[in-house]
Amino acid sequence: MTDPFLGNPQNTIAVLQKYHFNFQKKFGQNFLIDTHVLDKIIRAAEITKDDFVLEIGPGIGTMTQYLAQAAREVVAVEIDKALIPILQDTLSGFPNAEVIQDDILKVDIAELAAERNGGRPIKVVANLPYYITTPIIMSLFEHDVPLALVTVMVQKEVAERMQAGPGSKDYGALSLAVQYYADPYIVANVPPNCFMPRPNVGSAVIRLTRHKVPPVQVEDEKLMFQMIRASFNQRRKTLVNGLNHSPEMTLTKEQITEAVEGLGKGAGVRGEALTLEEFAKLSNTIYQMKLS
Repeated sequence: MTDPFLGNPQNTIAVLQKYHFNFQKKFGQNFLIDTHVLDKIIRAAEITKDDFVLEIGPGIGTMTQYLAQAAREVVAVEIDKALIPILQDTLSGFPNAEVIQDDILKVDIAELAAERNGGRPIKVVANLPYYITTPIIMSLFEHDVPLALVTVMVQKEVAERMQAGPGSKDYGALSLAVQYYADPYIVANVPPNCFMPRPNVGSAVIRLTRHKVPPVQVEDEKLMFQMIRASFNQRRKTLVNGLNHSPEMTLTKEQITEAVEGLGKGAGVRGEALTLEEFAKLSNTIYQMKLS
């Protein structure tokens, strides 16, 4: 196996020129060109020679080379057809790395984990395009994929939202969804000059360690997330009004008020003041009210 060589900006430029590659704005392409950041990602992802790693959006294969060197096997899923010949070239010295040309949201990751890793939890590593970060992360968590760790490079602001707690301006539906499924930890902030081309915003590497069991028990997961979305859709509204205006809520305003008052925070409380535990409790109360 060759040593990784793409963390060096000159080598990245040489590969892009060789293939006359044009960056696609629609795919949000920004390639990492900093070996320190690459090392940090590999360390944060805790990759060992026993691991099967799924990489999302390998670009020209910069991080893929580092992953292949550290892991037993890497499968990288790339949506951009124009990058496939480049990846075949840059990964030719890494026999344990394979590239699949597809949209990650259409790939059956559970099946891939079953085939390649005997159904054991896999590790996911990605430098995610900003426009599709949330759908990708939520689809990994919601589709019963066996996951151990998800280590991703995202927009700094999005990483902060994932880690935020009640009462802060960053706290919202994404914070609650991520924290229901995983324990988020920001590993490093990454400035724009670590990428080619330079993005307009700062990035951060965040590691999401999958909970073995959810931190709260809910009767109906779907109902809880409907409520969370409804309570943050219009942040200025009280929780009672937010839920009352949601087309998905079938209870009367009186019932909703009664359920919210049961939390002991008064009827005028806003969604952003509630913890995940309180949303779970409220959702279980509303679930019981719907049954009766």
